[in-house]
Amino acid sequence: MERVELAEGLTLSRIVYGMWRLAEDPDRSPARVRAKIEACLAAGITSIDQADVYGDHESQALLGAALAEDAGLRARLEIVTKCGVMAMTPRFPLRRVKHYDTSAGHIAVSVDGSLAAMGIEQIDLLLVHRPDPLMDHMETGRALDDLVAGGKVRAVGVSNFRPHDFALLQSAMETPLVTNQIELGLMAPAGFLNGELAFLQERGLPPMAWSPLGGGRLFSTAPVGLWAALRRVGAEQGVDAAAVALAWLLRHPAGILPVIGTGRPERIAGLADAMTVQIDRETWFELLALATGSEVA
Repeated sequence: MERVELAEGLTLSRIVYGMWRLAEDPDRSPARVRAKIEACLAAGITSIDQADVYGDHESQALLGAALAEDAGLRARLEIVTKCGVMAMTPRFPLRRVKHYDTSAGHIAVSVDGSLAAMGIEQIDLLLVHRPDPLMDHMETGRALDDLVAGGKVRAVGVSNFRPHDFALLQSAMETPLVTNQIELGLMAPAGFLNGELAFLQERGLPPMAWSPLGGGRLFSTAPVGLWAALRRVGAEQGVDAAAVALAWLLRHPAGILPVIGTGRPERIAGLADAMTVQIDRETWFELLALATGSEVA
């Protein structure tokens, strides 16, 4: 599996395993979670994507329980997690509305909570989950710098930020922001044309792509012609159609890191086959046209 350097001494596997839906599995046992992780490792996927709010704040603890049962497992992984979303969940019944909090106090509490939930001493990559309209960029920037300087976090980045949000936060920081995790894929191709990818590519920052298969929508609501083309390319190269959809992202020169989220360990190897798929320029644009319903102008 290809590896991508995000910061000095920190590389991620080109494909990342997302645990957004970890708590939705009927079997949430440590053994089941370890089976998913071992399937990832067997495929060369060493990077795990989490967030404090995933699974009604349970996903990180489920990962932590699995790590606790295998003393050597943590050292084989890079753990990404996020902070800043204040969700309306039964765990926080007094919240009146979903909102964001990028204050220094909340970031510190969230990071400490994530470390405790996962039973780890350091987060490899911390992302600010959403752009906060009330963000004091100087305060947030200092908080992120302090986390890196204090050793609780190795590197920092953002998620779902537009270029102007990214530039604002970076302007207040000494530590470089190393990535932006955005929704990107055949079911969400806007980032290829609206400047989000170009902004990162200009700066040599590898983007991360969440829901690269549309959160499952690619399997249920994609245009029939798109599925036919994905199956055709897959048959030609001996891989699943979903692997072709991931390869479409990997083909882009920005060095995109897709975050896959299948709950089935047996599917992980098939998705990792995306690394072997070759997509030429015309095929790339053919898939884009089928996904959007029109050729480029």
